[in-house]
Amino acid sequence: MKFLIVFVALFALAVAGPTSHGEAQIVKLDSDVQPDHHAYVSELNDGTLIVSNGQLKNAGTEHESYEHHGSYSYVGDDGQTYTVTYTADENGFQPSGAHLPVAPQA
Repeated sequence: MKFLIVFVALFALAVAGPTSHGEAQIVKLDSDVQPDHHAYVSELNDGTLIVSNGQLKNAGTEHESYEHHGSYSYVGDDGQTYTVTYTADENGFQPSGAHLPVAPQA
């Protein structure tokens, strides 16, 4: 859980850092972080949008895990908006996006 909070905070800082077009400003920031779930939305004036939510699964059991879903969008240097959606759970980080490479079928 601590890793997740640190990851989200560092990711938000990295995205909110200076850009080649000047300083990005936070337009919207909503967060609800609890021991068993979280919800987070951040929007910047440069078109960046970060949405994240998750919850603890099987609490108190041998199979306890944290399931995390989210997406982030940003405007590339070419003016296009790129979006990555992802799930992070006991199976690892699983991103998808139209601009991401896909492994060939076996």
